[in-house]
Amino acid sequence: MRINTEMISNLRIASLLPSATEIVASLGLTDSLVGRSHECDFPPAVKQLPVCTQPKFNPEGSSREIHERVTDLLQSALSVYQVKTDVLEQLKPTHIITQAQCEVCAVSLADVERAAAALTGTQPQIISLQPNVLADVWADIERVACALGVDGEPVVAGLKSRVEVCASKSAQTRPTVACIEWAEPLMAAGNWVPELVTLAGGQPLFGAVGRHSPWLQWEQLAAAEPEIIIFMPCGFDLERTGQDARQLIYTAKWQNLQAVRTGSVYITDGNSYFNRPGPRLADSLEILAEILHPELFHFGCEGAGWERLEKF
Repeated sequence: MRINTEMISNLRIASLLPSATEIVASLGLTDSLVGRSHECDFPPAVKQLPVCTQPKFNPEGSSREIHERVTDLLQSALSVYQVKTDVLEQLKPTHIITQAQCEVCAVSLADVERAAAALTGTQPQIISLQPNVLADVWADIERVACALGVDGEPVVAGLKSRVEVCASKSAQTRPTVACIEWAEPLMAAGNWVPELVTLAGGQPLFGAVGRHSPWLQWEQLAAAEPEIIIFMPCGFDLERTGQDARQLIYTAKWQNLQAVRTGSVYITDGNSYFNRPGPRLADSLEILAEILHPELFHFGCEGAGWERLEKF
């Protein structure tokens, strides 16, 4: 691909999605970012950028409380987040990157289109991402690269190579795995997560590759008796995930689960990794590989990306 140096020098990118911000950074265009979402925090340098979005609900509280606040907004036909049009007006972006994947995860495409239409003196190109599987993520990286005038192939090739390292090692056993994306109410992880579990040498019990994360009944989890349970709540870091997981597994019904009895319950930084469909899905796969097959893999992720929840 021919690099458009003139275009790159004039880029002013507003990324309204954490994974998109990471994609832009992986392409070497961090300095072209002029605005971010309220959740964009990686690479750390982007925290200094103006914030272009904000939630319409209080993100503090228990999983149950957050779920109820978001549900109330959606039932009222309201968006969960809003775009700060006044900030975008000042930034005058040439490109805005957003998503059409999940109305609970980030600002909606419709909201971004309305905000962009209201801008004066500028008509930014809107790039909307909607990945469902790993191949979609790789394609999105190349699509963003093309739109921004750079070559995305080396980045994608490097990520695919890391995936192949995990997928090429075959383990003697493939444990059954329940990935929990939300604690109360229970939700299993979908989209690319079942694919990652399979690549890491496990058998995903819930969620279908390429399908949205499904709600999970306690009875389903108990009947499946997963050998390994991995918590990866959307929006929660390692410490907060540990708090939520402990509140559940310390109850009587959880203590009877095989994974809990054997000390095979793990917590992860779902906010930084599993729920961001960008370059760090390769890290997410490495985290899973370490958890499922420590005899085969050691990437140094323990303590930062994941921890075993202590047995009681």
